[in-house]
Amino acid sequence: MESVTFYSIGVENPITPDEPLPPLPPIPRGGLVVIEGRAPIWRYGRAFHHLHGSAAGAVAVYDPRLGAVVVASHRPEYREGQVVDVEPPDTRSANR
Repeated sequence: MESVTFYSIGVENPITPDEPLPPLPPIPRGGLVVIEGRAPIWRYGRAFHHLHGSAAGAVAVYDPRLGAVVVASHRPEYREGQVVDVEPPDTRSANR
């Protein structure tokens, strides 16, 4: 598997749409970006829009039960609906 970058947009308290997204992490050109974190659906929509035009070759959403579900791709090795077996860095140590 090539480069995977996690973009955490989760929040701990209720927020309004004027709350900014965190800055994008460094994204290797063509890499897979996995958006993760507990947040309202509109925040995920903003993150998708924010990633459009970035160096990402594919974007996925992390589901703790499934893994990363690809939602957009410009790379033949990633298809929309494909599940990629990855975990965010902060959950790897908690599951050991």
